Amino acid sequence: MPRKTMRNTTKNKLVIAISSRALFNLDESHKIFKEHGVEAYAKHQEKNEKVVLQPGVGFSLVKKLLALNTTKNPIDVILLSRNSADTGLRIFNSIEHFGLNISKAAFTCGESTHNLVSAFKADLFLSSNYQDVQKALESGFAAASIVGSSSQKPHETQLRIAFDGDAVIFSNESERIFQEKGLRAFVENEKNSANIVLKAGPFKCFLMSLQKIQSAFPVTNNPIRTALVTARSAPSHKRVIHTMRKWGIRIDESFFLGGLDKGIFLKEFGADIFFDDQHQHCQSASKYVPTGHVPNGISNQ
Repeated sequence: MPRKTMRNTTKNKLVIAISSRALFNLDESHKIFKEHGVEAYAKHQEKNEKVVLQPGVGFSLVKKLLALNTTKNPIDVILLSRNSADTGLRIFNSIEHFGLNISKAAFTCGESTHNLVSAFKADLFLSSNYQDVQKALESGFAAASIVGSSSQKPHETQLRIAFDGDAVIFSNESERIFQEKGLRAFVENEKNSANIVLKAGPFKCFLMSLQKIQSAFPVTNNPIRTALVTARSAPSHKRVIHTMRKWGIRIDESFFLGGLDKGIFLKEFGADIFFDDQHQHCQSASKYVPTGHVPNGISNQ
């Protein structure tokens, strides 16, 4: 399916759409659903309606973003759930318990939620449902499928978000050359194209919206910190830097790792979430930090 053009960022509100399984740890409930069906799942949720759910992979990101919500820089978090409103009552009880300012929600009773990402004008969609994430990406939205657990400890106060480059912030064009023609052809192409701006990937708009909020605070002691964590190395890093300059995007930290394992660097950075398109990098990262797999580009075909 042809991918739609990335949207502009003229609206002044950052909107995050998140599934219930991305916000809270629903592993036990989901296991009951898979093994015993909808009726057993519904009974379990009703029986445990007042039992608070534990934070999920996207919880830290959501909590810290909502703490930055102001009239000048509005941030909205939307709950998108495949539960019914009845079985979803436990989820809202947990939202109230943690004091999360989430008032908008959609419960689809088993139906896909990806079409609601557009209806709510979301900048980012986080879900445990791989197909919903794929369809959201195909519609031009930044979207990621949660990987791993929330047991890792991100930075205590600062919101820290890390991104891979190719097929995430940038398009898939350079990664495709690497996959199809090898490292030598990739390096040669990036060297020759050092001053040619890379095309936008699915997370460019989200990163720009995030930077709008970031720019409202001083550079020192800023409540948001971003990082680029890429397998690129010199001299292919030059094109990345020139592209960021052209876009007017500031990344606080950049790691050009030349194929080194990303996980340990993400642990030191203390990311609340890391976005990458490749399964192996996501599996490595998820041992250390909450991780979102972006099923985009040639690595996911």
